[in-house]
Amino acid sequence: MSRIGRKPLYVPENVKVEKLDGFLRFTGPKGTLESVVPKGITVEQKDNILNFTRESDIPSVRALHGLSRRLAQNCVAGVTEGFEKHLQLVGTGYRVASTPDGLTLSLGYSHPILFKKVSGVDIVVEGQDKIHITGIDKQLVGQVAANIRELRKPEPYKGKGVRYSDEVVIRKQGKTATKTAA
Repeated sequence: MSRIGRKPLYVPENVKVEKLDGFLRFTGPKGTLESVVPKGITVEQKDNILNFTRESDIPSVRALHGLSRRLAQNCVAGVTEGFEKHLQLVGTGYRVASTPDGLTLSLGYSHPILFKKVSGVDIVVEGQDKIHITGIDKQLVGQVAANIRELRKPEPYKGKGVRYSDEVVIRKQGKTATKTAA
C-alpha cells in the first residue's frame, strides 16, 4: 500500500468537510477549497479523521492513492494556515513596484513588464526587490511565483534575475585568459 495514502488525515475542529460526488469540499477560517477524489479511491470519515482506501491494486489506482490524500491535506493546510512564496530580485537596476493592476517589473529589458493580479492570490511588494505571494491554494501560489520567476530566470555567471528567497544559484566561473606559448 501507499505509505502516504494509508495515513489518516486529521482535520482540525475549525475545518468543515463535505463529501460530494467525486470531490471533497473543505471550509475553514481562510476560505473554501475543493479536492478531487478519483475513481477507485474511497474516503471514509469518522469524527475528524479521513481515511483514504483504494478499491483495487491496478497500477493507475495505486498511483492516485497517495496523491488524493496529499491533495486533501494541502486543502486542509490552505484553509487553516495558507501558503506563501518569497521572491527576490538580484541585479543592478532590477526593481518591482506595486500597481492597482498588479506589478511593474524592471528586469533589464528595454521596457517595464506588467504582471497582472491573479484572483485568489495576494502579492505584496517589500522595498524594491522583494515580492511576497500568499494564498490558500498551494498550486496557484506556486504557479504565480513560477510565472514571475520565468520573466527573468537567474543566470549562472553573475546570478542576476528573479529567484526564490531560499534558492541557491550555482555560479559558473566564466572564460579565463589563456597564455600563449611563444
